[in-house]
Amino acid sequence: MTPYYLIAPEKISPALDKLLHGFTASAGEPAGIIQDASGLPPLRKQKLVFAVQLDEIGQNLKINTILSALNRQGEDALLGAQGVIFTISPHELYTKSYSQQLIFLANRLGCTFPGHPLIEVVKGYQNFRTWQKTMKLPLEDIAWEISRRQGRRFVGDQPPKFNKPRILVLHASSRKTSNTMMLWDMIKKHLPNWETEELNVDKGMVMDCRGCSYRECIHFSRQSSCFYGGVVVKEIFPAMERADAIIWICPNYNDAVSANLMAVINRMTALYRKISFYQKVFFAVIVSGNSGNDSVARQLIGALNINKGFRLPAYFSIMAIANDPGDINTVPRIQEKAKSFAQNMIRELSK
Repeated sequence: MTPYYLIAPEKISPALDKLLHGFTASAGEPAGIIQDASGLPPLRKQKLVFAVQLDEIGQNLKINTILSALNRQGEDALLGAQGVIFTISPHELYTKSYSQQLIFLANRLGCTFPGHPLIEVVKGYQNFRTWQKTMKLPLEDIAWEISRRQGRRFVGDQPPKFNKPRILVLHASSRKTSNTMMLWDMIKKHLPNWETEELNVDKGMVMDCRGCSYRECIHFSRQSSCFYGGVVVKEIFPAMERADAIIWICPNYNDAVSANLMAVINRMTALYRKISFYQKVFFAVIVSGNSGNDSVARQLIGALNINKGFRLPAYFSIMAIANDPGDINTVPRIQEKAKSFAQNMIRELSK
């Protein structure tokens, strides 16, 4: 079995202990346990399991200290590493928000994450109730079984590599005025002659998800469709199925992904019922007028990596601040950063 490190600095609760026992039932015992920031072993190219016991305000100070220590080692401290997370909360809050932040910080140090990297438990195991629709087991047993499956998948997982990856670019912007699109144009100049498809999800093209029941969604999914149909079914779903990597062009709208792109993500549930996204990678180009790039990046991590199961490559996002149209061209070293981001895409995708 592939060895891994367990990062578990806090006292482990019975709930977290049960999840880890499920994980080790298929993954085997860890090669080492990291309990504090002193004497950290080299973690580049290692498999990492973060065991996070949250406190009452949704924090784990010792995990934060370890991440800070890794950050001081440099931006390549986790280059080539792969991670998964187990997060336990004493109530119904914070498991997602803390895990999104952890993934964001580790990713900026070079760590990749497979699709669905998070196993979470809120108070009373309530987040596993939907699983009981398909697994007729007590909630705690469902959590154990999902952890066991995670262990089996994680230890054998390797990021996909492609001879000539197919790229889908999704945006809802005007190329003439959008700083975010201008930044993407800088990046793609440095990419090889890959098959690239750009789709503009313009105003009024995409109806947001209506929240169909599980059975309705499965019904439409089996027909490669969705309740609203339209451009999402006719163009976007087929393009996503063809693509090996999806680039999300995301200007910051009130510290969030724009409504049109978020509607696409919401509607993807029908496609998610049909195919697995585990071998599909996503990147993001994010530009803010003043601040909040990290808010958008964390939202994408939560929606696409944690929930939908897309693979998160190292350094998945390039972020910049530019306000008026064309300001992106005056950002210091922006051409160099665009070239570096393109080189990272090549490294992450190419055989």
